Amino acid sequence: MQTGTIARLNNGYGFITRDGEDKDLFFHVNGLVGVQFDDLREGDKVSFEVGEGPKGPNAVDVKLVAEGGSEEAPAEEVAA
Repeated sequence: MQTGTIARLNNGYGFITRDGEDKDLFFHVNGLVGVQFDDLREGDKVSFEVGEGPKGPNAVDVKLVAEGGSEEAPAEEVAA
């Protein structure tokens, strides 16, 4: 699992600046896990795997990372 920061977002896709890498990595809304695209913001920390897409490497299994460095747990629903 690699980590990085969301650099840009645009209409269902975006780019992640990878820690220790020069080139940003593409991701698509279909590669998100446990988060909706509309909840992402530029600057958010994420973890991901690198997969191979039709146009080259891309990020898959993209998850938000909590400030402490661990993956954020999905919010639990509260029963009324």
